[in-house]
Amino acid sequence: MKNVMDYIEMKIPAKPEYVGVIRLTISGIASNMGYTYEQIEDIKIAVSEACTNAVQHAYPEGESGEVIVGFGIYEDKLETMVADSGQSFNFIQKKEELGPYTESTTVDQLSEGGLGLYLIETLMDEVRVSNTSGVSVFMVKYLSEERENHDKAASDHETY
Repeated sequence: MKNVMDYIEMKIPAKPEYVGVIRLTISGIASNMGYTYEQIEDIKIAVSEACTNAVQHAYPEGESGEVIVGFGIYEDKLETMVADSGQSFNFIQKKEELGPYTESTTVDQLSEGGLGLYLIETLMDEVRVSNTSGVSVFMVKYLSEERENHDKAASDHETY
């Protein structure tokens, strides 16, 4: 496992208007790392969904709170953590309640309220949820795998 090259952490109020700040930040970080436009959009959607879930569900109406977003920047991957200290939920139980989904599941087949979890798991390479003293969502997007596939496709194309 490679050592963290850099770690960035941000705290935002658990309010919808601050999710855009996280989107801009993740876009800059991922762009700096060399992710493709499509990969950056995938990461932004997944992280935004995790932040939006924290903003909407972690704290009761009228209660203030914060969302912590951490970015572990490695040579070959980006690890992102979105954490709150609000109301917890059982990820496995929630996933079962929403019904099973696979890579072939269409958006129309998802239960209402299940789109965020589905998007996060579909768009990121690894997802882990911890629900001790709030909820923390850990997401990983690898850089080298896509880059190797892209380079291979480009070199195959050039040989024709």
